[in-house]
Amino acid sequence: MSGDFNKKLIKAKIQKSERALLSGGKIPQGQIQGSGPANRHGMPKLPPGQHTVPNWPVLDLGIKPNIPLSQWQLEVNGEVENPYVLNWGDFLKLPQLTDTSDFHCVTSWSRMDNKWTGVQFKVLAEKAKLKKTARFVYVTGYDDYSTNLKLEEALDDDVLLVHHWNNQPLPLEHGGPVRMITPRKYAWKGSKWIKGITFLKEDRLGFWELRGYSNTAEPWEDDRYAQPQITNFDP
Repeated sequence: MSGDFNKKLIKAKIQKSERALLSGGKIPQGQIQGSGPANRHGMPKLPPGQHTVPNWPVLDLGIKPNIPLSQWQLEVNGEVENPYVLNWGDFLKLPQLTDTSDFHCVTSWSRMDNKWTGVQFKVLAEKAKLKKTARFVYVTGYDDYSTNLKLEEALDDDVLLVHHWNNQPLPLEHGGPVRMITPRKYAWKGSKWIKGITFLKEDRLGFWELRGYSNTAEPWEDDRYAQPQITNFDP
């Protein structure tokens, strides 16, 4: 039963994406447009088509894997000289960073000034000793989610694998114990319940990128949707 229910949830989200494509891939008229002072990247703090929320809405594929810390692992592989697997203890031994950034969801809400604690993505990349052929990143989660980034985007200073949010352990429903955050992209580019990072020579589209979401996901360009790569998908 739970599998059928999850399939229905995923299918409903895909249909929403398809409706957005038919409407031109933009947020409907009437939404608040981006405004406010420039952020540290030189862009308006609130991207176009977004509105701020005080809470943190929950969005997922209908699956919330509960991974005990004793069983959590992160595997890093692909175009690297030093593939490795981290357990929870290994992960916490890496340099930790606390950073404040905003969180922009493609469904038009933004939660501002989140305080994150975790490991910079570039620390994990340095540990892996990337080959010169590494140009893209493919990320997977324990819920079988996947997404992708260009390497240079993943290496931005504020891309983190976080385990704390606003001084509290990252909640399960938001991807705890560890999720990836990508403040300069729409939030679907950061996998919840992260379990794998693969460095690639060629780009590989992730779950939503295959189903009509933009591959570039630039919030300040209102870059939400693209033509879907597969059709008649039946999860």
